[in-house]
Amino acid sequence: MNRRTFLAATVACTAATPRRTTVSIRGDQFLLNGRPTYPGRSYQGMKIEGLLLNARLVQGIFDDRNPETVSRWKYPDSGVWDAERNTREFIAAMPEWRRHGLLSFTLNLQGGSPEGYSKGQPWHNSAFEADGSLRPDYLARLRLILDRADELGMAPIVGYFYFGQDERLAGDEAVRRGVEEASRWLLDNGYRNVMVEIANECDNRGYQQPLLQAPRIHELIRRVQSFQKDGRRLLVGASFNGGRIPTPNVVAASDFLLLHGNGVKDPERIAAMVAESRAVPGYRPMPILFNEDDHFDFDRPVNNMMKAIAAYASWGYFDPEGYQCPPVNWGLGTERKRAFFAAVRRVSQQP
Repeated sequence: MNRRTFLAATVACTAATPRRTTVSIRGDQFLLNGRPTYPGRSYQGMKIEGLLLNARLVQGIFDDRNPETVSRWKYPDSGVWDAERNTREFIAAMPEWRRHGLLSFTLNLQGGSPEGYSKGQPWHNSAFEADGSLRPDYLARLRLILDRADELGMAPIVGYFYFGQDERLAGDEAVRRGVEEASRWLLDNGYRNVMVEIANECDNRGYQQPLLQAPRIHELIRRVQSFQKDGRRLLVGASFNGGRIPTPNVVAASDFLLLHGNGVKDPERIAAMVAESRAVPGYRPMPILFNEDDHFDFDRPVNNMMKAIAAYASWGYFDPEGYQCPPVNWGLGTERKRAFFAAVRRVSQQP
């Protein structure tokens, strides 16, 4: 399928498309279609019902508009980068993730570092133009993924901004426009299975835009919540750096709390982060969800994933090599990936 055909194929999907999956929140639980996730399920005495096991898969709509860096992401078999192929292969892998019990993944309109971790980010990966308007090619790829997630009964988290790419926008008004256009697009297209992460690690010093930094990010959380379609709105939050606790302004504004476990070597600290988050002024019963953690040890009885679940917090897998660096193999082709998905299956499904 060439680029023109790929884009044209998405036009037929409109807001009239029947939707199958609705995500909602009741207290500290996630619900799908009005029922708590993993209904009735517990594992080794730990309550799983109401959690949202997830993975950081932010590069599903990745592209690079910088001609000087785009060759870094070329496929070995073709010698070129292909954004549409990346999305097609992402979609092809989704049923297998779902069969293992994965119910959510984070997808970002500005991706994440395609090197896993990096200081400079010369590549240009953004669904936003400088004025905050949305690019049709990114939306075409996003639509295909969200439609498939809806069919599969999954509830993705759509991230809007990423440090290192936020400076692609011209300023406050462009950021506000980007937030409005992205939110209205999700609502106008009838997605009921999607949640929003305004900014990945809003306390990261890499952000250039003041509105995307922790002291003011609650303004954008409230802005997303103000948009409605047919009496409904999007659920929204913002994440913080690994090991950090959300600030009171974010806790008070958010529908759910997003934590990161990067850099947390002691699993006990994961449980402590959950307890500390619940003690922040402004907290009321709401889900707590790790949507990025690059620690594994799935074969050990004590690890970051198990400690999060024991504290009744959802946990998300971040594989900085296997799922972050284009060209991505979206399958379960490494030992680490297989170990994670096997853990999800054990935790989420009856034998």
